[in-house]
Amino acid sequence: MTLLSSNELRKLVKMTPPLLENAVDIETQIQPNGLELTLKEVKTIEGVGAVDFDNSGRKIPESQLLEFDEEGWIHLPAGIYKVLFNEIVNIPRNLAAIAKPRSTLIRCGATLETAVWDAGYRGRSESMLVIYNPAGFRLKKDARIMQLLFYTLDSEVEEGYSGIYQNENTK
Repeated sequence: MTLLSSNELRKLVKMTPPLLENAVDIETQIQPNGLELTLKEVKTIEGVGAVDFDNSGRKIPESQLLEFDEEGWIHLPAGIYKVLFNEIVNIPRNLAAIAKPRSTLIRCGATLETAVWDAGYRGRSESMLVIYNPAGFRLKKDARIMQLLFYTLDSEVEEGYSGIYQNENTK
């Protein structure tokens, strides 16, 4: 497993399809070891979810969109939220990614929970924002909140990601 450098990422964002679409400012978002994703929207999570072995009983809870103020800020009390990113990611079949919150979030008492980003995945993903700080946390629309670390696989996967989240939130 080899982590991609910023030079390798620059090449991939210029390919067709690009590794990252809809970047707010691609040069700012390319970091030495990954690509930063930015905040499009925040939602509350409403109701019960469910996960089982074969996904026949899977249930994603409803969510409610929260509004940014007239200056583009939102104050979030301690709790959990669903965040949607601006960027659409197109991961080739010879790469996968791990996502980490930007360290500033952690220093403010907040973090992101994410999953593995599989080879072949395409979509505008969602993650869970957890605010631990009892005073809450303020976020501005388009804030850089997460970094994707891409690594090469030993070989290209035969079949890339093909689950229900393929092409999510891209319409």
